[in-house]
Amino acid sequence: MKEREVALYAILDILNEKAYNNIVLRRTLAQNSHLSMVQRAFVTELVNGTLRNKINIDYIISLYSRTPVEKMKPVILNNLRISVYQIMYMDKVPDSAACNEAVELAKKRGFGTLAGFVNGVLRNIARNKNNIKYPDREKYPIDYISVKYSYPLWLIEYWLKELDIDTIEKICLSNRVPPKVSACINTLKTDKDGLKKALAADNIAMTDGVFKENALYLSKTRDITETSAFSDGLYHVMDESSQKGDRVLDCCAAPGGKSFYCAYKMENEGEIISADIYEHKLELIRSGAERLGISIIKPVLSDAAVHNAEYDGKMDCVLADAPCSGFGLFRKKPDIKYNKTMEDVEALAKIQRDILGTCQAYVKQGGCLVYSTCTISLKENLENMRWFCREYGFKPDNIQKYLNFECKTAKDGYIQVLPCDFNTDGFFIARLVRE
Repeated sequence: MKEREVALYAILDILNEKAYNNIVLRRTLAQNSHLSMVQRAFVTELVNGTLRNKINIDYIISLYSRTPVEKMKPVILNNLRISVYQIMYMDKVPDSAACNEAVELAKKRGFGTLAGFVNGVLRNIARNKNNIKYPDREKYPIDYISVKYSYPLWLIEYWLKELDIDTIEKICLSNRVPPKVSACINTLKTDKDGLKKALAADNIAMTDGVFKENALYLSKTRDITETSAFSDGLYHVMDESSQKGDRVLDCCAAPGGKSFYCAYKMENEGEIISADIYEHKLELIRSGAERLGISIIKPVLSDAAVHNAEYDGKMDCVLADAPCSGFGLFRKKPDIKYNKTMEDVEALAKIQRDILGTCQAYVKQGGCLVYSTCTISLKENLENMRWFCREYGFKPDNIQKYLNFECKTAKDGYIQVLPCDFNTDGFFIARLVRE
């Protein structure tokens, strides 16, 4: 199959089955091993770029199609979406090529009678791509941001409870940038200069992290698991915004990145209990720790919301990186925007409180609980932190001393990293101490 057909199959699977984009892409590319690295990169951009801009693309299609988007057959609609993404966002793809390939793909998939429709819509869009009329930014800012940057209206309205409209627009704009691969340096085996030399030997380009000394951003990457620097355990992949300790419990540990980082900081001394509810994810932690040369991690099958009296009052630090809505990950997982609802946010906030209420019992006097999520969500973050401190006698710890950048909320015990702040994932981190 050609690249556009492979991308179409992947898009159909992701949207029709509500499957995760990264899982579907990995599977689809594995099934099409004949594709070159350049072709695989093209498929990946087509899929993720189309998902990242789906609401915007549908809006544009609706301007030039007499058939409403919701009435179109899935194959035709997603064929149009992929092609509009190429026309509007990919300068290296000639508009004529995008149109012609879409027509041929419609015919190949058994929709020859609609080939003229596909051709007409796309050529009309191509002629008018520099004159798309959007809702007025001043009069209808929510509608404008929703259509321009492809965000559901309910999510923008929810963010407005804690953020101003200009900040929301900055977040949405920054999430249009494809994610970088962030490497967390294994200081048990090497240092930054050593890793740079190893990566250079693998022909991987890199830049320094923004606010963590042992972070590097990688580019011009292929499958990093095939590189010597990765197989030698010199680093693990972990976004810089996620990157303390005698006995630590990582109660929602998979796939292990934060446990690994704790082990580096503890210089592989002490004990880290890495708990998760899935055995196959514990195996990821075991194999990762072995590759990285970490011996203090103990993977344990455990539900973070179920009390384990064995741990009561015994942990110097409990790390609760709780399941969340993932609104800080839109660069990597753009499909989340279309699959989550306000009801999901409410349900997740309750799960997080269940986990926090259970895990607080494990923190010894003077110990701390670090609560984190990868989302931008008032109910899941600040409201849960304040509830927890009231309910269980913890107090926020001034975390400015742990940061190498100024943050006005750090003195209050937490930071909310927005994607537009450092070009990283969006993240919430709170350090709470048992009095």
